Amino acid sequence: MSSTTNLCVRIDSELKTEAEALFNELGMSLSTAVTVYFRQAVRESRIPFEIKWDRPGKETAAAMRYAATKGRDPEAKRYADPESLFRELND
Repeated sequence: MSSTTNLCVRIDSELKTEAEALFNELGMSLSTAVTVYFRQAVRESRIPFEIKWDRPGKETAAAMRYAATKGRDPEAKRYADPESLFRELND
């Protein structure tokens, strides 16, 4: 049986909280998730996933929620086409 060692990593506290919640839903601790990551990286001799961002950031997500809410507002101003909107913006 191999011995274990401690690893100290500094990360944003909100990221840690979100990661702990995710891994908890997956049935593992943060320590187990890091171990799984390391094992996979060593096995593949690379970062074991593609690094990309498909989700919108917090500000974009908030703007999308606002737009969705505003789109259902019967009092919101409507435009027949984009040209009408741009004409009003340029006036």
